[in-house]
Amino acid sequence: MEKSSYLTSPAETSYHHATWARTFHSRPELFIQPETIEQVQETLRLAQRERARIVVTGASHSPSDLTCTSSWLVSLKNLAKILDVNKSEKTGEARVTVQAGLSLHDLSESLVESHGLIIPNLGSIDVQSVAGAIATGTHGSSLYHGILAQNVYSLKLCLADGSLVKCSPTERPDLFRAALVSLGALGIIVEVEIRMVPTCNVEWSQDLAHVHDVLSNWDSGHWTQAEFVRCWWLPYQRNMTVWTGNKTTKPKRAPKPGFLTKVFGPMFYEYSLWFAQRHPWLLPLVERFMFGVNNGRLSPGHVFSGVDEQRSALLMDCGFSQLVNEWGIPLHKGPEAIRRLEAWLLNDQKASGIPYDSSGVYVHFPIEVRVTDNSASRTPTRGFLDPTVEDGPTLYFNATLYRPFGEEPTCFKRYYEAFEWLMKDLGGKPHWAKNFQTLSTKDIEAMYGDNLKKWREVRQSVDPEGAFVGPWHRRTVLAGDTPTLAREERYVGRRPQEGGGFFWEGKLESKAG
Repeated sequence: MEKSSYLTSPAETSYHHATWARTFHSRPELFIQPETIEQVQETLRLAQRERARIVVTGASHSPSDLTCTSSWLVSLKNLAKILDVNKSEKTGEARVTVQAGLSLHDLSESLVESHGLIIPNLGSIDVQSVAGAIATGTHGSSLYHGILAQNVYSLKLCLADGSLVKCSPTERPDLFRAALVSLGALGIIVEVEIRMVPTCNVEWSQDLAHVHDVLSNWDSGHWTQAEFVRCWWLPYQRNMTVWTGNKTTKPKRAPKPGFLTKVFGPMFYEYSLWFAQRHPWLLPLVERFMFGVNNGRLSPGHVFSGVDEQRSALLMDCGFSQLVNEWGIPLHKGPEAIRRLEAWLLNDQKASGIPYDSSGVYVHFPIEVRVTDNSASRTPTRGFLDPTVEDGPTLYFNATLYRPFGEEPTCFKRYYEAFEWLMKDLGGKPHWAKNFQTLSTKDIEAMYGDNLKKWREVRQSVDPEGAFVGPWHRRTVLAGDTPTLAREERYVGRRPQEGGGFFWEGKLESKAG
């Protein structure tokens, strides 16, 4: 009898899984879409009987192979209800309990309309599931806010044996701290109690500034000039696009689109990058033109500003498939990072201090630059694997490289080697959901120290057989001397996938032979 016949959840045996960017693909033995907590528990108990590994996916927005599996893939998209809204009449804030598969977009859209509530801060996108955003350390850009997980009051998880447990700062606190950034390795988060605040509009503006001007104002107001501040750095031009936003009572006002913005849109940009892949020296010219268009610099009389609802004002269009390699470093080290990486990209290797040859390396930009400050959070409980700086603000560098029509960008390996070397040299930590390339388990141990040890202890206590462990965890967060776990999935290999990216294949240790 087919294994899926034992499940009351919708299940498929021929599902093709792909990340949003189509960087990785896999074909799980079973693709399961539970609609209730009881169905999640049923799935876990059957997986225990069949000795299967479980991988959980939300929106699959991480471009890494974290959600790839040849075993069982569980989608939370049908666990997407708002269960309770406990709103304070005094402050207008609320403790909202939701099912973990609900997307950030749907959460905001539903509660803005029904209760006038919004998530305090959003990243550049809102398609992620609530659970996925929490599990990987998702963040926005504001010194007045921490990462999304800092707004979580409590969680409910289904563990590998099918049991349902609740955790919070006062109830199973170690499990709570481990689950705040769980990396999908502890269990299946099924419910989240999260802080939400009164909604409002945000008045925003976007301008182009010389990098010298930004650095000269770095410690005296650049990041505090508004509640929300983010930048896109263009090293070949020595400029930064600076976006600022503040809450306002002003009515909505859409930005005036420039004529060239309408004509030279995402499709033109993708074709331009595809062509420049074959002639890399053109990449700086493509960037100069496209970001001039997007900032209105080539459209006479164009003013790039507007007023929008907070739930949409903080977002941006990610465009098309891309690699993303983001790291967080102490905010005060930002100027050094910018000067050294700029020197390397402009072929002044000596000034950069980076031991990788940059000759012949042309990459497209921008590098997204954002900030958070978890140390000022209202909810002081910190996840063991929280990637932010513990005692001050965190500055994030996101080295984005687009993949025009699924093609890998030129020179990305050497660029990412140099970028990661610099970030490590400045005391940085990678964003867990992104495409970091060069880290070993020893690197992660040096970054997280005792916190990683505590996370490992909690993980082992709730999942001793490794029902949620795969090759990504093995090469990244498990101790080097950890014996192979009974239900762990091991990496077999990958091959080029038609249309771009790689087809990933694994094999269960329990079925290895």
